[in-house]
Amino acid sequence: MLALLAERAGEVVTKEEIVRAWMGDEGDSAAVGNAVEVYVHKLRRKLEKPGLTIRTVRGLGYLLENPAPAAVAGARG
Repeated sequence: MLALLAERAGEVVTKEEIVRAWMGDEGDSAAVGNAVEVYVHKLRRKLEKPGLTIRTVRGLGYLLENPAPAAVAGARG
């Protein structure tokens, strides 16, 4: 999931695209949907320290954001 989000950083990745990446065309997005949400939650916690954010774009999907370098430098300093 992280690789997919990183490849498309700054773009919305739908839950269906994540399910397809995991399970191919045979994936049932309804059955796996909750698992995607659980993994997004876990990834958010792990990415806090490096300063990356996974934002939920309601009704569309997820977006990996990298804050401006100045914001990250200010947080460290």
